[in-house]
Amino acid sequence: MTTPREELLPSTRRALLHRIATAQTEGRSPSLVAAVARDGELVWAGGRSMVDGHEPDEDVQYRIGSITKTFTAVLVMRLRDEGVLDLGDPLEKHLPGTGAGEATIAELLAHTGGLAAETPGEWWERTPGTTRPELADILGEEPFKHPVGRRHHYSNPGYTLLGSLVEALRGAPWEDVLHREVLEPLGLNRTSAQPQAPHAGGWAVHPWADVMMPEPVEDLGLMAPAGQLWSTTADLVRFGHFLVKGDDRVLGADSVREMRTPSAPLPTGEWDRAYGLGVDLLRWERGSLAGHGGSLPGFLAALWVSEADGLAAVALANCTSGPPVAALAVDLVKIVADAEPRIPEPWRPLPEVDQKVLELAGPWYWGTQVLVLRLTADGGVELGPLSGAGRSAQFRPNGDGTWTGLNGYYAGELLKAVRRPDGSVSHLDVGSFVFARKPYDEGAPIPGGVDAQGWRGF
Repeated sequence: MTTPREELLPSTRRALLHRIATAQTEGRSPSLVAAVARDGELVWAGGRSMVDGHEPDEDVQYRIGSITKTFTAVLVMRLRDEGVLDLGDPLEKHLPGTGAGEATIAELLAHTGGLAAETPGEWWERTPGTTRPELADILGEEPFKHPVGRRHHYSNPGYTLLGSLVEALRGAPWEDVLHREVLEPLGLNRTSAQPQAPHAGGWAVHPWADVMMPEPVEDLGLMAPAGQLWSTTADLVRFGHFLVKGDDRVLGADSVREMRTPSAPLPTGEWDRAYGLGVDLLRWERGSLAGHGGSLPGFLAALWVSEADGLAAVALANCTSGPPVAALAVDLVKIVADAEPRIPEPWRPLPEVDQKVLELAGPWYWGTQVLVLRLTADGGVELGPLSGAGRSAQFRPNGDGTWTGLNGYYAGELLKAVRRPDGSVSHLDVGSFVFARKPYDEGAPIPGGVDAQGWRGF
């Protein structure tokens, strides 16, 4: 059943319904539910079920598995923003005695801490968390599989450590901290650590026959921060909007942008898949997507958001394997983005402008390469090539006449206007590079100097 939303055209709604119906049938899932939001508002929701007339809607809970990790990462980033910890701190500084304390908090968030993918012993997702009462039971005698910081290796135990870190620094259970600091402020009232009716049951579907059996539903105990949560499509698309825009009650826009930034120094345009800080990243033809997937016995989940299109899409199924929900959620974004492109906001002039900033607008030269500095509506600036490909970045103002790069080659670098004694602008300094108003401007401190004879023919 598709919930009618006037914001989308009937043809778009039918295309979305057809896509999830195909996924549920071909994936042989007992049920499948999906939703799409635009700019934080739910614009479509649909579901399919093996039981006629009982299709789930956007209020039915499913287990979301590792999407839980993104929620845990938000809690850690809150601690960072409050100054309680630094992402470069080794875990040992705040949670001593684990045996894995040499990994930094950032490395654990990005799965570059070198830890094992799973716990030792029995399959932790199908056994009670009470069988692993201590962190030593989660990590085992040899917690590291790779040198710390050398490679991305997905680690469920790494997020158990982060959950325990949150508990240690907050002095409260992970579940309580999450509810108080994230779920309640964001209005995610149907997201919880334990299932709340109405919720789906988890099933295993036989790979070679159209029969099925129920999967056990276990409390994961210490592993909860890696995969415990239950949620709905309505809550998750709302959470997806938060991952793009932020919310000062929980985490600001700069911090969620940091979460969506690849954690390794990957050259722009040369990655198809990367991982940020608790966020999976995917490059596609329209730009990039951010989100996470999840699975536990009996459940599959995926959330993707496109900042450029203002879209978030979620797909949830209640089977152990079958429908490729990650690809399905990408397709839902694509269907809406292609059929109903985002309507741009009307152009409006800036409400006010600092004249000292305005005089910086226009062309600048790095050597002989011309770049253009533009003022942006949010009070920042953008520096990029006049045309074609090249180094570019957006910069946020620091409040002292300087700007810090947000992305691209100049991410994290400082941009400042260097002025002469009379107040006129000599040049721009961007991470030590000199940008002058003319190619090799003799009036600017060009490294290596400028030939005394100046420009000449051959």
